Amino acid sequence: MLANISHKGKSYKINFSHPLDISISLRGDNKNPMAWYLKHPEIEPVVDGDFIGKVSKGSSVNFNNIWFNPHAHATHTECVGHISSEFNTIQQHLKSFFFKARLISIEPLKKGEDLVFTKSQIASKLKNLDTEALVLRTVPNYIGKISKNHSHTNWPYIEEDAMVLIRESGIKHFLIDQPSVDKEKDEGKLLAHKAFWDYPKNTRFNATITELIYVPNKIEDGEYFLNLQPASFENDAAPCKPVLYKIIEE
Repeated sequence: MLANISHKGKSYKINFSHPLDISISLRGDNKNPMAWYLKHPEIEPVVDGDFIGKVSKGSSVNFNNIWFNPHAHATHTECVGHISSEFNTIQQHLKSFFFKARLISIEPLKKGEDLVFTKSQIASKLKNLDTEALVLRTVPNYIGKISKNHSHTNWPYIEEDAMVLIRESGIKHFLIDQPSVDKEKDEGKLLAHKAFWDYPKNTRFNATITELIYVPNKIEDGEYFLNLQPASFENDAAPCKPVLYKIIEE
């Protein structure tokens, strides 16, 4: 289905029949991605006396409980409530769900024992920017990301001044294929999170960070429209299925 989209006075044509899903499915086994030292999610049938919520066990329906942590196990979108002492939820603050986005790919630089995304790397990818969302794909990119155990890996992270640049460039929605924009073990500093939300001085309540995405290599860098739809959780973060749509015409 073709549709005309207006953005900042320009008209764009996109095809809703060809979505590009950049989320990672949640599984109930150790093939699920994991982070923050938690075990894999569990998807198990409800057991209540003689009742087992599984058709193959004699039930009329499959009826599962699901245990997971959005930050550790799933593509998730978070708001400033992730770091604020006040209770803020993604459901409260994200009120629109369709944005123009730029997809960029960057290989992080080695600094000591760390891999980092620097301000100069980010700046080179933001020329002529007219989008509200930025999607960062880490290079090298490989299918194993969809089942990786990230705990104790010291994953690549965004340097503080690079995130300030992203914020000052007008990006309200930032997406990345890592478990966090910050260093795994940073003594609770959370410099990139705080820089993005401008917390606590000038807090951007309507801005979001989405982590643990996976962007297949077949999706080329460039401009897209992004549908960002977190599940309706009254929580600082919720599982999310971000979907890109290629721009056909401008």
